[in-house]
Amino acid sequence: MSTLVFGHKAPDTDTTGSAILWAWYLNEVLGHTAEAVLLGEPNTEAAWLLEKYDLPRPRIIDDVEDGQRVVIVDTNNPAELPANIAKADIRRIIDHHRLVAGLQTKGPIEITMKPLACTATIIHQLMGDDAKRMPDWAKGTMLACILSDTLEFRSPTTTDTDKSLAKALAEDLGVQIPAFASDMFAAKSDVSAFSDAELLRMDSKETEIDGRKFRISVLETTSPETVLSRKDSLVSTMEEVAREDGVEEVLLFIIDILKEEATLILPNDTVRGMAEKSFSTVCGDGADHVVLPGIVSRKKQIIPNLTV
Repeated sequence: MSTLVFGHKAPDTDTTGSAILWAWYLNEVLGHTAEAVLLGEPNTEAAWLLEKYDLPRPRIIDDVEDGQRVVIVDTNNPAELPANIAKADIRRIIDHHRLVAGLQTKGPIEITMKPLACTATIIHQLMGDDAKRMPDWAKGTMLACILSDTLEFRSPTTTDTDKSLAKALAEDLGVQIPAFASDMFAAKSDVSAFSDAELLRMDSKETEIDGRKFRISVLETTSPETVLSRKDSLVSTMEEVAREDGVEEVLLFIIDILKEEATLILPNDTVRGMAEKSFSTVCGDGADHVVLPGIVSRKKQIIPNLTV
């Protein structure tokens, strides 16, 4: 039986790239049979990565069968995994997020969770000396994962380990990080083909705050005005998405990569109140958005501070 390697739903660059990298390691180095798969369509930046290195797009799966061997990367949250994950044979988890309760395995497994900015950085460490065997496409994929999750080192989640690895990979490949990252972010910023509902779910995580469920959505872009021009239609779609997904509210943070700030859309008084309590800001009556200077990381700055 082949081992399926996958990350969270709504695959971004790190989830897509890390699944591909670990499947390569299992197949080409350890001699196992493994396949990288996705739990949804990759976002535009991840799609750019696949096209840049002419990588086959991993097949998309809806669920896993009972007993299916799996390796989970870039998440440990059951809400972000297939519905039948509890009946799968989970062999390993590689992640850089906070620990979330709920996963149950058939026996002891290997779990690697580190406070690094990127799952691909952890994968590089796990490969050890075998990382030297990575072909150029794998090095480029790893570099893209790091630059994506660190916003080219702008995110407070960035560590010296992530940064030094990215620079070493870029040197090996003979590429300039600013130009490489610029092409990535341009691809990430092109959301013209997506509906409002797709945008709200594109880079999104469900989380529980004070016993209440919320969907925390982030759009990282070098062109925030493109998304803000759709503000009215996005607001009208938030209630629909919240109802369909069984959450109380959808919080949309538009991250301006270059200015290093977030704009939070304010569809109602509940979200206005959350913004004021969570980020020590004043929204004003009837305000439909608020700018949050210095806020760029959902993992380190947004979710930990959210208060109802």
